Amino acid sequence: MLPLQLVDSFLLDYHVGHALLLVFVLATVGVLPLKSQKVLAINTITFGAIFALTPQSLVPIQFLFLGLALLVIGPLLYTTASK
Repeated sequence: MLPLQLVDSFLLDYHVGHALLLVFVLATVGVLPLKSQKVLAINTITFGAIFALTPQSLVPIQFLFLGLALLVIGPLLYTTASK
């Protein structure tokens, strides 16, 4: 087992935005084997909304801009997807 001070000192450099970004990347990698552009677009729109609606007291402003960018890219991916 690791001492709690070692784990705490490692986690102090990260915040909610980093955890959300990690979950977004893992979810995107998990969707890729499905080879469905619509599912990828829905994933992008969902995480764009999550990033945009996360309170700014928990994350820096960069994650708001990331959310807005994902909210623009997601519908573009959805509309260009084939049936």
